[in-house]
Amino acid sequence: MAVPTTQRDAGIDPESASVTEAIRVAIPASGVRQDLRAINVVWRREIIRFKSDRLRAITSLVQPVLFLFVLGTGLSSLASRGMPPGVDFRTFIYPGILSMSVLFTAIFSAASIVWDREFGFLREMLVAPVSRSAIVIGKCLGGATVATFQGIVILALAGLAHVPYNPILILTVIGELLLLSFTLTAFGVMMAARITQIQAFMALTQMLVMPLFFLSGALYPLRSLPAWLTVLTRIDPITYAVYPMRQAVFSHLSVSPAATAALSPPLTWDGWAVPVGLSIGIVAVIGAALLGMAIVEFQRTE
Repeated sequence: MAVPTTQRDAGIDPESASVTEAIRVAIPASGVRQDLRAINVVWRREIIRFKSDRLRAITSLVQPVLFLFVLGTGLSSLASRGMPPGVDFRTFIYPGILSMSVLFTAIFSAASIVWDREFGFLREMLVAPVSRSAIVIGKCLGGATVATFQGIVILALAGLAHVPYNPILILTVIGELLLLSFTLTAFGVMMAARITQIQAFMALTQMLVMPLFFLSGALYPLRSLPAWLTVLTRIDPITYAVYPMRQAVFSHLSVSPAATAALSPPLTWDGWAVPVGLSIGIVAVIGAALLGMAIVEFQRTE
């Protein structure tokens, strides 16, 4: 029996065969350029999602505003007894509220990973011809950008807390907010890499976020504390972000040195004052470590 040697002899329509040959799936080669493109795509996706969700943007600002104006005003009469003259209680807690404004936004930005896993979109991202580290970095950069924008909105209210609109102060605080936002987003991504239900993620973050905030010294000076509380504040990474912000704010206030020493005392380790630069470096190192852990967790994710 003769073997067909042509498409017509084999019963294949030549026109269909040419179309089939023309339609091919092109898989781009992996590399640094492709990973950078993936980082940009994931980052832009986070920005677009945030812009399209106005309710999320509004609700994420409610809690910092309530703490600053409702709690700050309500406790001002009580706190004024221990406050130096010329300093408002809202001015004192303002750096802590700035950190709070990015804290919840950055952590909850990682919640979209759990949603993507439930709806199957995460699997499509993981099978893409890019490294998983690019996906994690893009996610962290996107969450940090969104959270920093929220912090800038609160920063625009500085005048209502009697904080001056000094350009150097504003740029310094924005840089510190960006670093803190990246670190917190990396922390959230690391946790979300293994969690499969959004309810579990929300419960876990609520259990961790509030203690981190209250132990950071955002609402009280880090001096004359009980020994056990002093230890907890020193191992809280948020402390090393709130401390530089408060130092930056008080360095631009027209208050006496005694008031600055009382309300913005240096952060100490067994009596040694931690430099502001070292404090910022600690946050950066923690952020890099959390990013590495998040990448490792994503390498194991199926």
